[in-house]
Amino acid sequence: MLNQPTIDKLNELRLFGMAKALEEQNGSLDYEDLTFLDRLGLLVDREAAERDSKRLRTRLKQAKLRLTATIEDVNFRHPRGLDKSLIMALAGCNWIREHHNVIITGPTGVGKSYLACALAHKACREGFRALYLRTPSLFDDLAMARADGRYRKILAAYARFDLLVIDDWGLANLTEEQRRDVLEILEDRHGLRSTLVASQLPIEKWHKVIGDPTLGDAILDRLVHSAHKLALKGDSLRKKQGKAKA
Repeated sequence: MLNQPTIDKLNELRLFGMAKALEEQNGSLDYEDLTFLDRLGLLVDREAAERDSKRLRTRLKQAKLRLTATIEDVNFRHPRGLDKSLIMALAGCNWIREHHNVIITGPTGVGKSYLACALAHKACREGFRALYLRTPSLFDDLAMARADGRYRKILAAYARFDLLVIDDWGLANLTEEQRRDVLEILEDRHGLRSTLVASQLPIEKWHKVIGDPTLGDAILDRLVHSAHKLALKGDSLRKKQGKAKA
């Protein structure tokens, strides 16, 4: 018999996973031979799984990933210099635990953004908080925050994410204000959090984009020194495969 009062109380206590599992147990003969402790264990397991799933959904929502991408769907067949062993090692997320960085470079269409989002997605699955930002939007947000007095608040918010993804880096030369914005972000994260940068430009051309030798050295020192580097090459995946996975 369905014990509806108990299920109602579980829902009132926000133990939704246990409530669902109890309904299933009461509606099936498969659980009749289990002991009380075995059935209770299944209820607790369901509650834990439901809570883990909810936390993951929250992390993915906060991450604002540009693409729906997973490590499992990365295309290793297309010739673009992608080191599968390195990608799988990065998928383990030890680089985030050790507060290292990742830099992905390569021409348009080779899958830089997909890889960045896939690594961020895996980070969320491993329990880390991630945030995806395109460089132009990042600078726009910081300029508005500076104007309305939220600048330090938004920098502090960025600093709390375990992984910050900065995509489309180097599309235009930086202004003095933007150079200092980047240095502020990286200074807050250096040795404490991980940053992933995706760019069409090879690293050796970043100094020119940054525009100031002194700030350029400071930015690259904080970003490149402890970075795993993926230098992609080859033809555009988008041209060859349309919307196929990258």
